[in-house]
This record gives sequence, structure tokens and C-alpha cells, in this order.
Amino acid sequence: MGYKFDGCDTVALAREYGTPLYVLSECLVRERLSELRTSFLDRYEDTFALYASKAFLTLEMCRIVASEGIGLDVVSGGEIYIANRAGFPMERVFFHGNNKSREELEFAIDLGVGRIVVDSVHELELVTRVAAERSARPRILFRITPGVAGHTHEYISTGQVDSKFGIPLLSDDLENVVRTALASEHVELLGFHAHIGSQLHANDAFLEATGVLFELVKRVQPLGLRTRELNLGGGYGVRYTSDDDPKPLGYFTDAIMEAVRTHSARLGLPVPRIVIEPGRWIVAEAGVTLYTVGSIKQIPGVRTYVAVDGGMADNPRPALYGARYAAVVADRPDDPAESLVTVAGKCCESGDILIKDIKLQNPRPGDTLAVFSTGAYNHSMASTYNLLPRPAVVMTNAGMHRLSVRRETYDDLLARELTRTEADAS
Repeated sequence: MGYKFDGCDTVALAREYGTPLYVLSECLVRERLSELRTSFLDRYEDTFALYASKAFLTLEMCRIVASEGIGLDVVSGGEIYIANRAGFPMERVFFHGNNKSREELEFAIDLGVGRIVVDSVHELELVTRVAAERSARPRILFRITPGVAGHTHEYISTGQVDSKFGIPLLSDDLENVVRTALASEHVELLGFHAHIGSQLHANDAFLEATGVLFELVKRVQPLGLRTRELNLGGGYGVRYTSDDDPKPLGYFTDAIMEAVRTHSARLGLPVPRIVIEPGRWIVAEAGVTLYTVGSIKQIPGVRTYVAVDGGMADNPRPALYGARYAAVVADRPDDPAESLVTVAGKCCESGDILIKDIKLQNPRPGDTLAVFSTGAYNHSMASTYNLLPRPAVVMTNAGMHRLSVRRETYDDLLARELTRTEADAS
């Protein structure tokens, strides 16, 4: 019996759908969305939650999130387009991003997205112009950099002062953009947004950022702004390996809401609507990726490389920022994991190493390797490097399975290319 995931035999899935293969459990996704509701939305008044769609976004994922009454955090015209095609309620879409184009803003405003999270002085000017041209008045938040550094990899830390995201808290620009927004007939300023980073296992940085935001609310109150909404971002940590120590959602949200009450009372401020944006926390552990083992290269006294039929094209995270994963030989999951190996991808890069120094169940050519916690930032970050077609996505649900996204074909790789005749005609 092969390794089972959400009641499905992963070896059988690999044979039926081919590898590499992304497998995502709808059951586990809905369990996390249910926890989000019971631990936060139903527990605290005037709160809202968004799914950070950059972690994993397909038409089917949009429909699942919509059916659970959660909102959607998007960062591009493409993500807005997919949400709209899926029939996602646009009033529950929040549009983020540090460099939104005019075309993206036109698209978002025309569709009536719920919030535009303005990232800079330049962007406020652009949003105002686009809204005026359309006789619209979008609701906005200002993203600020709170000067709080989360304890995570520098590539996924976003709250420090030196960041490409947001308006620096200590900048005079902050008061100026608040004044400009309040004076404008073409935007409605509701409040502020901050995100401090991803894959955080402690709540101290969230509490510090919450305090910083409330000091900001007090600071701009004399300008005439009644802050109605604070978006505190996401970034709650998940389990990738046994070294990780993930906490339940309530560990973060209970502490945050206690800090909200404390700071509101201390500063004499009304409690605004509190919004959070988990993404990885919802989908990461709901996914596994299946590979087929190919060549095995033993270098005596050095290392044993186990090569699989995927790699950095379908999972760039290890090469990008040293992400670590756990895995199992799905054909023999109950065998002792005694073989110390390094799992290598097939891309033409020495850095294409999926897992360095992991103990597995004596892998053999033809085996299925299941890599855990790949639901977030794998499918969404996949490329066609070396012209490798991107994998299919299979959705599971308590023993049932269905194809959700088909595997890319060689013809798909050429779909955008023009022949000489077509290029001349264009």
C-alpha cells in the first residue's frame, strides 16, 4: 500500500495522472478555512479575512474560497482576471502590489474591487487620476512599513524600514498622502495596512506592529481621519520539516485582538475593523508534490544523489531562499528511512537541489517520491525553465480525486510564438 494523502493512494495518483504532479486536498483547505472562521471571524466582532491568493490561485481555488465567505488578496491584473472569471465577488477583493500599472488599476476600478491598497505617493496620484476619469470613488488603504522585522528569511521579510513595499512610517510623505486622500473626491481612505513577513512562528512581531499601527492612527487623527479599518497582513508559520513549530491560528489572532483592545483603550481610540490575510497557512500543508525517481548517483564518501523528474521549475523555493522540505518514498512509506540522500532536480543548474541530506526509504528508480507541504508557492511560482511543461494539479477530497489543472503540453510551450509569416503580418 502506497503513502496515502487525504485518503488517496499517491502511487496510484502518480500512475494515473503522471509526474511531476501537484496534489491539493480540498478537505484540508476547507478545514483551515473553517478554523479561520471559528478562531477569528466568529470569535471577534467586525473582523474580516482574506486569502492571500499569490500562494496558490486557480479557478477552483477561487470558488472554494468564495463558498466559505472569505475575501481575496490579489497583487496583479492576472489574479484579478482569474478571480473575475471564477465569479468571485469583487467587493471582497483587495488589490495589493508595489507597482500597479494604469491598466491594472483601470481593470480593478471598472470591476469594483473592494479595496485598493495604495503603496506609494506616486500610486495615490495614479489611482486618483484613474478614478476621476471613471467618475469612481474606490475605497483605499495606505500600506505602511512599520519598521518591524519578522524573524524569517530576508527575502520574505517585508516590514522593515528598508523595503520595496509601503510608505515609510517615519516619512513626512505619510501625513501628506493622508491629507491629499482626505481632500480628494475620488478616493475614500479607510485606514492602513502592514505586512511584516512570512513563515513566522512567534507572535511578538505581530504585536509590535499592531502597537505601531495604533500609534499611527493616533498620529493622523488631528488631520481629520477616522480610521475605520486596519489590515494586519498574514505570514503565520506552517510545518515544512520537523524543525518547524507551527502554532494554531488562535495563538496569533487572540494575542493580536487583545493588543487591539489594549491600544484602543490606552489611546482613547475606537476599535476599527481588523483584517488578516493568511495564504501559506491555508494551503501549504494541504499540498504534496509527487515525483518519479530516475537516476541514482553514488559518490563514495561524499553523497548519494537521487534525481527526480521535476525540480526548480516546479518548485523554485529551495534554490530561491533555501527552503527545506520533508518527503517519503510513497511506495514503501512504512520502511525505515535509513538512506541518507540528496534529492536533485533535472534542471541544468547545479543549484537545482530540492532536498539536501534527507533520510529516505532506500529509493529506487521508478519509485514515487512524495514531498510534503508544497501547496503554497509551488504551482504559483512554477516556470517552464529548460522548457519543462508545468505539472498538472489534482484536487482530492476524502478519498476522491479529480483533475483540476491539466498538465502543460509541448504545444502549450509554443502557443505564444509566431511563425515568420505571422510576425510579418502583425
